[in-house]
Amino acid sequence: MSAGIPSLRGAEHIGITVPDIEQAHDFFANVIGCDFVYKLGPWTRKDDWFTEHLNIHPRSVLREIRFYRCKFGPNFEVFEFESPDQNATPPRNSDVGGHHLAFYVDDIVAAVEYLKSHNLRVLGEPSASSSASEGQRWVYFLSPWGMQFELVSFPNGKAYESSARIKLWHPSRPEL
Repeated sequence: MSAGIPSLRGAEHIGITVPDIEQAHDFFANVIGCDFVYKLGPWTRKDDWFTEHLNIHPRSVLREIRFYRCKFGPNFEVFEFESPDQNATPPRNSDVGGHHLAFYVDDIVAAVEYLKSHNLRVLGEPSASSSASEGQRWVYFLSPWGMQFELVSFPNGKAYESSARIKLWHPSRPEL
């Protein structure tokens, strides 16, 4: 018997809560280049459904959800909530629950210049990885609302791939 969730196929979407859905739409559709698919909402509840199903304050207001497809990879489900106990500060990588989303690009130098031309904060210059990730270059950048994102590029692969039995999924080689 195999370990893990029965019938698992992979990640379908990543959910992100943003402070301003229109600002997020501009970022995902016009800057990143994702395709907008559809939207839902708004919703409010007078019962404990939000707490029971989403682990959030029961009087939260779900202003809107928008769904995006971004090339080869998981979809994005982008929420705008209003909540009495909402924390408006995005977590850092070092915080519990901290996270970032990484986008694969073939040309990291061109991608960084593009982000800078859209007045996004790029954190330093692309760094070269070492050890098992040798061959990769990466750089972090921030969305307009301060969420962490990353660009990664390894067009000739990473060092670990030469002897790996299982390889990490790669957006430019989804068939592998």
